[in-house]
Amino acid sequence: MSFNHQEIENKWQAYWEENKTFKTDTYSKKTKVYALDMFPYPSGAGLHVGHPEGYTATDIFSRMKRMQGFEVLHPMGWDAFGLPAEQYAIDTGNSPAAFTEQNIATFKRQIQELGFSYDWDREISTTDPNYYKWTQWIFTKLYEKGLAYMDEVAVNWCPALGTVLANEEVIDGKSERGGHPVVRKPMKQWMLKITAYADRLLKDLEEVDWPESIKDMQRNWIGRSEGAEVTFTIDGYHEEFTVFTTRPDTLFGASYAVLAPEHPFVEKIVSQEQKEAVDAYLDQVQTKSDLERTDLAKDKTGVFTGAYAINPVNKSKIPIWIADYVLMSYGSGAIMAVPAHDERDYEFATKFELPILEVVAGGDISKEAYVDDGEHVNSGFINGLYTDDAIVKMIEWLEANKHGERKVTYRLRDWLFARQRYWGEPIPIIHWEDGTTSAIPEEELPLELPVMSEIKPSGTGESPLANNKDWVNVTDPNTGMKGRRETSTMPQWAGSCWYFLRFIDPHNTEQLADPKAMEEWLPIDIYIGGAEHAVLHLLYARFWHKFLYDIGVVPTKEPFMKLYNQGMILGEGNEKMSKSKGNVVNPDDIIASHGADTLRLYEMFMGPLDAAVAWSTNGLDGARRFLDRVWRMIINDDGTLVDKVVEGSNPSLDKVYNETVKKVTEDFENLHFNTGISQMMIFVNEGNKVDVLPKNYIEGFVKMLSPVAPHISEELWSRLGNPGTISYEPWPTFDESKLVEDEVEIAVQIMGKVRSKINVAKDITKDELEKQALADEKIQELTDGTTIRKVIVVPGKLVNIVAN
Repeated sequence: MSFNHQEIENKWQAYWEENKTFKTDTYSKKTKVYALDMFPYPSGAGLHVGHPEGYTATDIFSRMKRMQGFEVLHPMGWDAFGLPAEQYAIDTGNSPAAFTEQNIATFKRQIQELGFSYDWDREISTTDPNYYKWTQWIFTKLYEKGLAYMDEVAVNWCPALGTVLANEEVIDGKSERGGHPVVRKPMKQWMLKITAYADRLLKDLEEVDWPESIKDMQRNWIGRSEGAEVTFTIDGYHEEFTVFTTRPDTLFGASYAVLAPEHPFVEKIVSQEQKEAVDAYLDQVQTKSDLERTDLAKDKTGVFTGAYAINPVNKSKIPIWIADYVLMSYGSGAIMAVPAHDERDYEFATKFELPILEVVAGGDISKEAYVDDGEHVNSGFINGLYTDDAIVKMIEWLEANKHGERKVTYRLRDWLFARQRYWGEPIPIIHWEDGTTSAIPEEELPLELPVMSEIKPSGTGESPLANNKDWVNVTDPNTGMKGRRETSTMPQWAGSCWYFLRFIDPHNTEQLADPKAMEEWLPIDIYIGGAEHAVLHLLYARFWHKFLYDIGVVPTKEPFMKLYNQGMILGEGNEKMSKSKGNVVNPDDIIASHGADTLRLYEMFMGPLDAAVAWSTNGLDGARRFLDRVWRMIINDDGTLVDKVVEGSNPSLDKVYNETVKKVTEDFENLHFNTGISQMMIFVNEGNKVDVLPKNYIEGFVKMLSPVAPHISEELWSRLGNPGTISYEPWPTFDESKLVEDEVEIAVQIMGKVRSKINVAKDITKDELEKQALADEKIQELTDGTTIRKVIVVPGKLVNIVAN
């Protein structure tokens, strides 16, 4: 008999909601555990079966911890601002607020139907003014400390969408959403000085339990480099530019220099003969994102400016080129090129027939760049030195002759923190007519996003908010000075930088969260989400958290102590699920056909949590069959308990039960859910073989199953005669003594070949073991009519019979 999953799931979800079963006591005296999911963007498509994987993992962990006696904070909310809702609203004429609200309702229904044990009293949305008041408050604090500032920077501007796009939102010169052309143009933008935290963001990675691959991605993104800054003068001009290099020892080999196409000197130094070619190249570069420009695999492009720089170390004139692989946003926007000893420079020099000068011996520069250590040659005062010593001597020379200095640089750039969009948090700044700016006072926050029926781009490069004159224009009541509110809004990253803090105290109207509560709950014990957020979200959240730590708002340096990335669930053909491929599986359909418990169990059993695994309908069916077996093991067709579930004991189950408790506990602690479930399947196999099922073992098993399949477990717990919910019942413990093998399997050989196996007591004597081996039915048949000459007994292993 199958159990009725729809009836059982509806019953227990209603029970949990009515009784607020998973409500967290903020100031509980229990030891606390904070288990966090990366909260979702509520898109119009709703959940697909990939979403619940990480959520199920944190839910299993949270449910087990409650049963182990911990106070658990396990919240859910919505990262709901952003471009998709705005674009949908523009395309359809609807309100992004209404669209977002509708999407949230769909996501919430789907998540609740999966039985996750969230404390829904803590639900937050980044679009709620009571929430983004504090996002704006954090921004004003950054502004007051000089960490939020305005600067003119080259941005990805999409005229069709009327907004600046992040590099990640641009693919092949077009917007990720809509495929509209994107160009590079300078605009005055709000920036956050994340670079001020570069060293700490790097150093403190050593203090967190994260996958090493994620730490490396952050290290590479921050990109700390030690070297020297070298100054080059431009021949015939009163101009000079600096380059940063980690290999100042190769300065004698610099045979050309490259400026970023956006470098302000390009316009000044380009010769009349090269102007047409340079202008054409600049037009071409405008449509490329930074990621495309720095792709190592792409063909190198560039153009000569007609100008020359003076190499400070030997006064030689070297040509100045522009090339798109050099970015204005990284370093000084200029590089010295040493093609003999740099692969990228070698490729460029070979293509454009530029000089390749050997200054480090050891390779064959007629074939490739030599990038390893070696003795310096053709290098004047550092000839004969190897790299480390040559670098030291060259930096000393640069500093002594005022041509450069020792320098540490970072790949990390300050965070462009403005979007020319409507659907985002308003930046709480006023620009006054005297040229000054001021933050909106704390008592006037939140600065609410005005309701607007028309949110198309303004056409001026500003956000649609610029069209709302009543909102934009302000007058200082004290001085009468006129001003304009900032019309850019914050990027979607803003709300997700600190949401985990608000979950701790979501209804506080006086402060971001109660410091005492944050002291109780921080740092977060486990954070599970996709690896696609490895760099930006995690880096931005760490930056804001460290800033809040510095101003005394939070008690910890790091927000997330343990990070775990779940793998991707692929379509049945091992392809990524997508609408275009038609291989998206809707969890609503699975819940209807197989049940939420089956979906949860299957996603945890299909492979290791961090692996990419293909969806399998057969695997899903197998998960349902297992739950049906569990049900039939305990419940009769008429709904009563089976007769064999009794008070008492059954020694034949002692070992497998205690093994199951031990393994499931350890595996769930370490997020190895597939192997924990596999052990529970072993117990069910053994349980179905015996005539007596001790009730305490069955109750222990149901407790272990409950974090994975909570609805069926609640129902079984109830039918076993227990009142209320299983959610806070004590987690089972195991008896170490029951794990010891009482019996061992012994191989019985005849003339060295195994002919039978017998199970005997572990402490059996040699004489008794010999007797039992000879008494074995198979051995008696095979030795009948022979003469047994000798019996060799190896205790605990084998018996070998010599006969003829």
